[in-house]
Amino acid sequence: MIKRFFLIFSLLIISQAVFSQEKDWGWWNETHGWESGMPGWRMWLIISPKYLGPNALPVPELKNGIIPEKSEIEFGADFHFKTGDPTQNLSGRCLIPFANSRIALELYGTIVEKYQMSETIRDERFARDKDGEGIIQGDFYFSTLIQITKNRKFPNTIARLGAKTASGGAYNAARVTDSPGYYLDLNFSKDISLSENTVFRPLAMVGFYSWQTNDELNLQNDALLYGAGFEYQGNTWSLTSSVTGYHGYKDNGDRPVVFNSGIKKDIGNKTVRIQYLHGIHDWEYETVKFSMIWYFDGIN
Repeated sequence: MIKRFFLIFSLLIISQAVFSQEKDWGWWNETHGWESGMPGWRMWLIISPKYLGPNALPVPELKNGIIPEKSEIEFGADFHFKTGDPTQNLSGRCLIPFANSRIALELYGTIVEKYQMSETIRDERFARDKDGEGIIQGDFYFSTLIQITKNRKFPNTIARLGAKTASGGAYNAARVTDSPGYYLDLNFSKDISLSENTVFRPLAMVGFYSWQTNDELNLQNDALLYGAGFEYQGNTWSLTSSVTGYHGYKDNGDRPVVFNSGIKKDIGNKTVRIQYLHGIHDWEYETVKFSMIWYFDGIN
């Protein structure tokens, strides 16, 4: 009797779960005209910066061509503004130089993200998050930096090899990609001394960016990575400004261009950093970032 009751109870629970799932996804099927036999919902998502959240497939940061001598740990709060998709997140970054600052390892990414999409944005991205709201874990990236030249006639040069993990927690909400990627680039700078404590430093970046998509015919999207800007460095502060982007070959919102301006101020063994980002193309956000950087002796 007990076994029979347990069996009936289990079947009822399973039936309810299946029914709830069908009911939950019915709104998506109706909204997008999905019918049995069509490609699964994952194939409908557009894996490009324009149709994902602000922290998915970001343009890699333009470096100043010099690996720092001290290790850095940075934590920040980011505020992204876009009609229909206001987003806030906590971010983190860790950089560890070694071998006399000729090589460095860097890890960065989104620790947690809070989002709230409108129905228009949700449906434009084919997201399956019905209420369009949530708190998720973002993607993480890691890279190796190699100092090619420094303080020579040729510009300061860093080679960077970076990789993207598939650690994000909201693929069904079209916030992250849930797929790997990588980028290779060279970052250049040239010091121009303006006074004893002031340096003007032109910056440039060129490279290659690639990530996996859900296109069965072309699983990989490849892009030219580029950037240019300047750094104005004083004794205890610095100002940077740049335009960076990459140019994918699919032309499906995969050609983001971002203006980035920031200021850093040293306070003891810490630095306060404030940044403003403005999407020029295929990254439709305005972002303000506040962060604190702590310094430690590197492994040299």
